[in-house]
Amino acid sequence: MKDETEVTRDFWDKLYAGFVVGGEGNPNRYLVSEAEDLMPGIALDLGCAQGADALWLARRGWEVTAVDVSEVALERARENAAEAELADRITFEQHDLAVSFPAGRFDLVSAQFLHSPIAGPGERGRILRRAAEAVAPGGHLLVVSHQSVPAWHPAMPEGLTEHPLTLTVPTPEKNIAALHLVDGEWDTIRAETVTIEVASPTGEPGIREDHLLHYQRKTGA
Repeated sequence: MKDETEVTRDFWDKLYAGFVVGGEGNPNRYLVSEAEDLMPGIALDLGCAQGADALWLARRGWEVTAVDVSEVALERARENAAEAELADRITFEQHDLAVSFPAGRFDLVSAQFLHSPIAGPGERGRILRRAAEAVAPGGHLLVVSHQSVPAWHPAMPEGLTEHPLTLTVPTPEKNIAALHLVDGEWDTIRAETVTIEVASPTGEPGIREDHLLHYQRKTGA
């Protein structure tokens, strides 16, 4: 019988194996908007997928630890990093974040759309708390979550409909509470809901709401 980590890894391996391979892709828009003016340092990319965010950071001078549970995703990310001649700036690590977490403290910790339809109760909150704890004094924490999905968005890929994605979309209040930030130790850079227009693969228009949290740990904290 498989343990929980094997189940999680197999789920995401199957999902990524179904993606069309086409290079690294584009970095998340919120990472770009929030980090483009930051002084490069050491960054942690949680749920790195095929490496687009990690490569964007590396190109801007960051040393990056990029993490995913899926070996399929990590292998593609390594290939993309090598092709971009950035492999020396990115360390790829395989973690089931519910079980293990990268060591160290970081000048930027980025968790972009870190949702899992097979996560256990309270799992995402525990991961986000670990993310906050990993931020070094003076460092930045960036957590972006889906707040709502377009009406055309499928519940889940075919064969996985018993885990509707909408059940994993947290409220802004839950996102903030999950971080357990200590009053007086953090400055709020942005905490808001962003509404964007998105089209389905067939061109059907829709509206998506994303919840953006950007905090900076005070240097004395």
